[in-house]
Amino acid sequence: MLLLNFALFQVSWFACVVGAANSQPWLGVIVTIMVLAWHLYQTNQANRELKVLLSTMLIGALLDQSLLSSRLIDYQHPGWHTSIVPVWILALWLAFATTLNMSLAWMHKRYWISFIFGMLGGPLAYMAAEKLGAVTITSQLAYVALATGWAMITPLLLLIAHHINSVERA
Repeated sequence: MLLLNFALFQVSWFACVVGAANSQPWLGVIVTIMVLAWHLYQTNQANRELKVLLSTMLIGALLDQSLLSSRLIDYQHPGWHTSIVPVWILALWLAFATTLNMSLAWMHKRYWISFIFGMLGGPLAYMAAEKLGAVTITSQLAYVALATGWAMITPLLLLIAHHINSVERA
């Protein structure tokens, strides 16, 4: 199940990024909705997962909105107004949220590892998205902001997921 979760996240990531790069930002949203439906169907804790999904999307949207507003990142084909974080980025955050209690659950309470994971993985994902034509990284400062943002947000999201699981079990 962990490998399937990881694979479905990758499918969503590619659909969102390739869709945005090819003027089809809603393609990734549709694929991600299918992945979310499967994720929620297979879990026996749908209420918990919905809280994790929404929390992750909101926090992630704040990070990406700050990158956009600071003009450190330019997102291609947002699906709506260019001054608002793209619809496909929101879908990516939802897809990422599906991994927090599944394929990334091993990082719960391993905050230094998740810090390093985010610090390296976040910028690498944006670099890959840039190579595929979905984003433009406008300066070297963007890499610092991405590394810093993802280093902080990854342990935070894992902490939130762990907390929601703990509170719901009590």
